[in-house]
Amino acid sequence: MKLRHTLAKLTAVLFAGALATGLAVAPAKAAPAEQSLAAVLTADGNGTFDNNWYDYDIVTQAVLGVLAAKPDSNVKLLTDGSVALTAFIPNDRAFRLLAHDISHKWYSTEKGVFDRLVKKLGIDAIESVLLYHVVPGGPIMATDALKADGAKLATGLPGASIKVDVKGKNVPEIILIDRDRNDANPRVNPWQTDINEGNMQIAHGITRVLRPINL
Repeated sequence: MKLRHTLAKLTAVLFAGALATGLAVAPAKAAPAEQSLAAVLTADGNGTFDNNWYDYDIVTQAVLGVLAAKPDSNVKLLTDGSVALTAFIPNDRAFRLLAHDISHKWYSTEKGVFDRLVKKLGIDAIESVLLYHVVPGGPIMATDALKADGAKLATGLPGASIKVDVKGKNVPEIILIDRDRNDANPRVNPWQTDINEGNMQIAHGITRVLRPINL
């Protein structure tokens, strides 16, 4: 109950900050449901390591790993469908690119990538990376994000934000600018947006891992 109260206060503060940036938030047409993103990511056996680099097994295992080690982590908000948020979730290939950047080695399996990241970064850093992908308040639908060029989004990692950069007119794309100035920024996958639509927690797939520090 204490954690839930804290998350509710955090959501209210960061949501007010998002409004201050001029970011449009989709008006509610009906009371949203409360299916959590964690429930979506682990449904029907999803979230287990496989050979598909374009789904979300590694981020799912990262969430489960953090919560196993730190049950009171704010990552837990992803399991509480009553907490409104937007998450940008990197696909498995995105984590493979991150593992290569920090180890200069290509890993052939998703489990190999996951194990290397945990060993190299540690569970606390994994937790920070996950929170950097979560924007409390909203949710922010893809149509709203396309109209939010230049908006700064406060994340679940205290004091850390990401910036929305919309490129192109005929076929616009959403780029998320993180704190790593030496690497390519993630792009929102236009075929993987508004995951869990109709609920208080929405996700958008992205092509790279958002980095809260300059690697």
